[in-house]
Formats: sequence, C-alpha cells, structure tokens
Amino acid sequence: MAKSLYETLGVSKTATPDELKKAYRKLVREVHPDRNPGNEERFKEVQSAYDVLSDPEKRKQYDTVGSTNGRFGGAPGGTTFDFGEFDLGDIFGGLFNRGRGPQQQSRGQRGNDVEVEVRASFEDALRGAEVTVPVQLDLACHTCHGTGAAPGTAPVVCPQCAGTGVVATSQGLFALQQPCPRCHGMGSIVETPCPTCHGAGRERRTKRFKVRIPAGAKDGTRIKLRGKGEAGFGGASAGDLYVVVRVEPSKIYERRGDDLIVQVPVAYPTAALGGSVEVPTPEGAVSLKVPAGTEDGKLLRIKGRGATRLKGSGKGDVLARIRIEVPKKVSKKQRELLEELGKTG
Repeated sequence: MAKSLYETLGVSKTATPDELKKAYRKLVREVHPDRNPGNEERFKEVQSAYDVLSDPEKRKQYDTVGSTNGRFGGAPGGTTFDFGEFDLGDIFGGLFNRGRGPQQQSRGQRGNDVEVEVRASFEDALRGAEVTVPVQLDLACHTCHGTGAAPGTAPVVCPQCAGTGVVATSQGLFALQQPCPRCHGMGSIVETPCPTCHGAGRERRTKRFKVRIPAGAKDGTRIKLRGKGEAGFGGASAGDLYVVVRVEPSKIYERRGDDLIVQVPVAYPTAALGGSVEVPTPEGAVSLKVPAGTEDGKLLRIKGRGATRLKGSGKGDVLARIRIEVPKKVSKKQRELLEELGKTG
C-alpha cells in the first residue's frame, strides 16, 4: 500500500499548519540532496506532500478524495470516484506548483527560522538593555558566497529541465509537474563544486548580533530580527531570528503584568494609628501614607512607578503589600500598654 501524504511527512491527519511546517522543515534538513546525496526521490516525495497539505484548499480536496479510496498523490486503492465540483486541472495541474506555470516555479527554499534565548537581570529588563547574542547558523559559504561553485566558475543551466526547475511526467490522462531530479528544483547545477562547502553553498558559522531588549520586557518576550536566520537555498531569502528574553527573578519585586508588588513591613502602631513608610521603587524610594486601621496584606498603590508597558504608553504601578510586624520581644512598659489596650478593645 502506498503511503499517504500525511505518512510521508510523519504527521497525523489532524496535524495543524504549524505541525506540518515543523515536520517538513525537519525532513528537508535530513533528506536534502545537497547534504545527503542519494535521497532525491525521498526529497521529491517530501516536497510534493507538503505542497499539497500546506495549501488549505488542496488539503481539503485531498482529504475528500482520499476518503473515497480514490487515487490522489499516491493514495491507496484503485476504486474510481466522482470528482463532483472539483476541477481536475486545479487538483492535478497544481499538485506540485499550485497552479503556476514552469516559468513561475519557485526554485529556492526560504531559510529556516532560528530561536535562541538570552538571559537578562530583572533590573535590565525593566530599564532596557543592549546585549550581544552568539548564534550558530547555516550561512552562505564564505568561499563561493552561496553559489556552491568553485571560485572562477558558476552554476550552469540544468540541461534536463532547461532552467525551469520542474519536469513533467505522464500519469495516463494527466501530466504532473515534479521537481527536476537532476537539479532538485533549483534550475541550475554545479559542475565544479566549491572546495569549502562541497557544492552545498552553505556552512555552519557562529554569528553575533546586537539585540536591544526593550524597557519593560517580560520573561518570554520574543524579539524578531527579520532576515537574520539561516540562509536560503537557491538564492531564496533567509529566515528570521527570534530572541526569547529570559528574565531572572527579582529579590524585591513580584511582577504582575506591568505592576510590581513589593512587601512593606509596617509597625503595629503605624498600622493602627496611621503614618507613613518608605517604599522602594525602580526609580527610588517613595514615602507612602498608611491609613489608620490598615490590615495585614492590604495593597496600597503608587501610580506610574511600575514597569514600562510594551504595548501602549506609560508605566504600571507599584503595589505595596502591607506586612504588619509583631515584635517577638516586648519591654515591661510595652507589655503593660498592650495589656491595657487589650482591655479597652
């Protein structure tokens, strides 16, 4: 029995678009002929499966056709079926190039996105900071500048597909376009490979980027650097780099959204009679009025002294959580006063 397109990508029939993309990118890295010669057929299968399943309309058509046990893209069974409202040309003609002519066939493959983490102190995340992030990437070869050809030479037009990157194969009444087996869909071939990258056009290198962590960054904040990911194949654009900020916990504050909660010890007489206490904020200590009769755990707000809002403008607040201090030891005089207070209560 022939494998279904879902089995080709190693995913379930209920796979989400993100799961499809992740599986496809993983397989392409494993079976791309530039890295693993001899995998041409497997590479074509993976490309063809993803081309159908990544298009919502064609995936819907494939799922519908497959449920009737008809042949479509290698689906098992030989029973005929009613295409109904489906356009044969739309299904079969666009199986590999989504309806585009050979001259429009995309030959390259966009580079992979890359995600790295960077650690920042709580204070740096609050005020913003610039950090240098080292990232290992597949980049254009420094010798051939990504062409894959040895210095002094250049890729030539593929003689099998005449530079289109695709070839047509007959399937009875239909002609299906597939990536050219000679150039793997690139439209050109390298006759004299680069001695550094051996024709791949890419090499693994560490590159350092300066990244600005925005003021008010939270743990998990993602910063996108467009076009700073891995190099594409065949002249296609590079992927993007995502820097995930991991913020170290604070010894003073607890963050809640854009607000900062701080524990403030208050003497019992101050809580009972009212007064003021000093509250630490990122911009310095602030005197806070404590109303008479304040209970333990009450939150008092200091507006505009919290974290900078990443969306919108302004800052959050500092919330002072009152913690009433009960003395462990009292003098004779203090004991007498407390006993007298207890009698009046």
